[in-house]
Amino acid sequence: MSDRYISPLSTRYAGKEMQYLFSPDMKFTTFHRLWLALARAEKELGVAITDEQIAEMEANVGKIDYDAAADYERKLRHDVMAHIHAWGDVCPKARPIIHLGATSCYVGDNTDMIIMKEALAIVRGKILTVLKNLSDFALEYKDMPCLAYTHLQPAQLTTVGKRATLWMYELTLDLADLDHVARSLALLGSKGTTGTQASFAELFDGDGEKVKKAEEMIACEMGFDKVVPVSGQTYTRKFDSRVLSVLSGIAQSAYKFSNDLRLLQSFKEMEEPFEKNQIGSSAMPYKRNPMRSERMGALARFIIADTINPAITASTQWFERTLDDSANKRLSVAEAFLACDALLNLYINVTGGLVVYPKIVERRVMAELPFMASENILMDAVRRGGDRQDLHERIRLHSIAAGKRVKEEGLDNDLLERICADPAFGVTMEELKPILKSENYVGLAPAQTEEFVNEVIAPLLEGSALAKGNELTV
Repeated sequence: MSDRYISPLSTRYAGKEMQYLFSPDMKFTTFHRLWLALARAEKELGVAITDEQIAEMEANVGKIDYDAAADYERKLRHDVMAHIHAWGDVCPKARPIIHLGATSCYVGDNTDMIIMKEALAIVRGKILTVLKNLSDFALEYKDMPCLAYTHLQPAQLTTVGKRATLWMYELTLDLADLDHVARSLALLGSKGTTGTQASFAELFDGDGEKVKKAEEMIACEMGFDKVVPVSGQTYTRKFDSRVLSVLSGIAQSAYKFSNDLRLLQSFKEMEEPFEKNQIGSSAMPYKRNPMRSERMGALARFIIADTINPAITASTQWFERTLDDSANKRLSVAEAFLACDALLNLYINVTGGLVVYPKIVERRVMAELPFMASENILMDAVRRGGDRQDLHERIRLHSIAAGKRVKEEGLDNDLLERICADPAFGVTMEELKPILKSENYVGLAPAQTEEFVNEVIAPLLEGSALAKGNELTV
C-alpha cells in the first residue's frame, strides 16, 4: 500500500478503538444488526417472517463478503443495495425479507448515530483521564509560586498548580457539552422514504401503533431509549454539526494547554515528557523540541477547521433529503473523531509525565518579585513615618533605573539594593526579607486549587471509567 495515499490518522495518530468504530467492519456489522432488529420487530408484530429466517440472520451477523458487495455496487451503483444483495447471498432463506419496508437511511443514518454515540463515550473517558492527570499535578504543585502573565508580560504571581486548574476548567465545560449532546442523540428509527413511515403503515395494514411499536423495539435493541420525533428521510444533519462542535470545543481547550506548555518549555520552567533516546532536532543535538505539544496544536487546528463541514451540510439540505451530504459526512465526521482521539491520546501522554524545574521557576519569580513587592515596601515605609507620595515617586524612578539595567545592560534586577540605599526608606536588606517571600504574593491560589479539585473534579472522576491501554503511548 506504499504506492497510494493512506491517512496519517490511521497510521500515526488515532487509537485502534476509535479506528474500529469508523471501520467497514463496524459499519456493515451494524447494518446486519439493524436488519436483524427490523426483522425481529416486524415478525413479532405480525409480518410473515419465519423463525428460520431470523435464525439464519442471527447466525451470520458480521459475515461480510466485501468482494461480492464491491461487485454488486459496480453493477447497481448503490452501496446499501450492494450489501443487501451480498448479505442475501450469505442468508438465502432470509434474503426476501432483508430490509423489508426500509430505505437506505434506515441502516446508514442509524449506524452513523450508533457510531457517534460510542465514539463520544471513548472521548469522554479520555477527557476524564486528562482531568485525573491534571488534578494530581495541580495538587502536587498547588503551593509552588510562579509568574503569572497578562499580555504575556509578568503580572502578579500564581502557583504552578493553580494554572493547571485553568486547563481543567475548560475541559469540564467541554465535558458538560459532550454529556448534553450525547443525551440528545436519538436513533432515526424506521421513518421511511420521506419520514412519513408510509411503507411501514402499508406493511402493518395502516396500524399506526404497530409502526410506532416497531421503532421502539428497534431502538431498544440498538441501545437507544428514543428515536427522533420527526424527520425527512434522514435525521437532521444538525446532529452532526452539534457533535463536531463538541469536538471543536475539546480541541480549543487542548490547543490552549499545548500553547501554554510550549511557552513554559521555552522559559525552561516546565516541559513535556522527553524520552531517553528521543531526538529533538536533526540539526541541533542539544534541542528538546515540544513535538507532542506542537502535534496537539496541529491536530486541534484540523478539528476546529473541520467543524465548518457539517455546519454547511446541515444548512444546505433540501426538503426531506438530498445526497450532497453523503461524501462530506463520511469524511468530516470520521476524521474529526479520529483526530480528536489522537489529540486526547497526546494530552493524556503529556499530562501523565509533565516535568517541572523548581529552581528555574523560582529564579524567574525572584527576577520579577522586587517590582511586585514594591507596593508592600511602600506601605511598610509609610507605616514607618514616610510620605506616601514622595516614596511612590522614588520607587517609580528606582524601578525605571532597575528595569533599564536589566534590559539594556543585561544585569540583575537591583531595585531592592537601590531602595535600601535610599535614606528616605530607612530599610535594610535584612528587613526586606519578610516582604520578599514569594508565597505571600499568590493570593488564594493554593486554596482555590484544592477547592476546585475536591469540589469540581473529584465528583466527575468518582466511579467513572478512565481510558487505558497501549494506544495511549505516543
